[in-house]
Amino acid sequence: MDIYLFDWANLLLRWLHVITVIAWIGASFYFVWLDNHLVKPTADDTKAKGVDGELWAVHGGGFYNPQKYMVAPGNLPKDLHWFYWESYWTWMSGFALFVALYLCNASQMLIDARVHAWGAPWQAVAAALGFLVVGTAVYDIACQTLGRTKDGAIGHDGRVMAVVAVFVVFAAWLACQLFAGRAAFLIVGATLATMMTANVAHWIIPGQKKVIAQMRAGDKVDPIHGQRGKQRSVHNTYFTLPVLIAMLSNHYGMLHQHPHNWAVLCVLMAAGVAIRIVFVKRHKGVNSWGAVVLALVLLGGLIAWMAPKPQPVAAAAPPVTLALVQAIAAQRCVACHSGEAAQKGVRLDSAEGLISHKAQIHQQVVVQRAMPLNNATGLTEDERALIGRWALAP
Repeated sequence: MDIYLFDWANLLLRWLHVITVIAWIGASFYFVWLDNHLVKPTADDTKAKGVDGELWAVHGGGFYNPQKYMVAPGNLPKDLHWFYWESYWTWMSGFALFVALYLCNASQMLIDARVHAWGAPWQAVAAALGFLVVGTAVYDIACQTLGRTKDGAIGHDGRVMAVVAVFVVFAAWLACQLFAGRAAFLIVGATLATMMTANVAHWIIPGQKKVIAQMRAGDKVDPIHGQRGKQRSVHNTYFTLPVLIAMLSNHYGMLHQHPHNWAVLCVLMAAGVAIRIVFVKRHKGVNSWGAVVLALVLLGGLIAWMAPKPQPVAAAAPPVTLALVQAIAAQRCVACHSGEAAQKGVRLDSAEGLISHKAQIHQQVVVQRAMPLNNATGLTEDERALIGRWALAP
């Protein structure tokens, strides 16, 4: 029953997280697109209202006319829609899922003794949480120091992004030296996601509230709040695709099981940034072919680099019997792949189950080496080789 309820919690938290991710990133992408498609109004009455940019669009059978005011309209509405719960719920649901799947099961999901021998699971948990805290602090300090010009204005985003890039590379390398590869990828992605939500919670929304309070009071608006919010919002849009690829990576053992998995993650994240640059530039009517080429070179180079190497032809060996594979599975696999509660519905507790999943076993156990998870049951290299010969036999 505990496993049954845990699976439901896993499913519902994952569902909630995907829903909120769609809402947050969808809104973020939309507003970046909208900002880059606004045009100066031509109608005198529209200009007289203080509209700086507008857009006419059609969708779902209706016409829409979003307008942007650089300063508040003369009659600021009492009710304003705030875009922040999408961000907060994305982070909260993702963190809850990370706690349930990884931190509460650290000995199996977070720790891989082949990577690093932790003295106790709580130490690994504390270190994983430390990545989120330290990463957010490093980024915030970079924004408040390097992200300003000599006169205190917001600027020098290139220097801030350079610091973030160096930190991400170091964090990816360090996480992959301390944690199971699957967990390491998620920790680096969660660190960037925490930076993003911290931007919304501590800079973008508070800054907007201060501006509105100044407007309602009839005071002069301090432009620094809008500048800071814009800076952090732009940073967030470039963080999105690197975070998404880190979160998707745990479904692909070939990524996090690679001997140089930290470099694999860094290349994927760099490609994500390049792809986002392509879309942002395209919204402005510019074709960024350099970013397109960069993304293709990064991804193509990664695919070529990671491609399995041809194996030398081995001397003829006696065929591996199904009975031998069953014996290995009974010792190494059936703890998680038996009965109605078998993980992913893959049952390996019978001859029929092994035969029906032969191709999947070969891919996950021999090629990607993703199973057993973190090799918790101690599958040996000789056993992997035997399974490989059995799976490839006609």
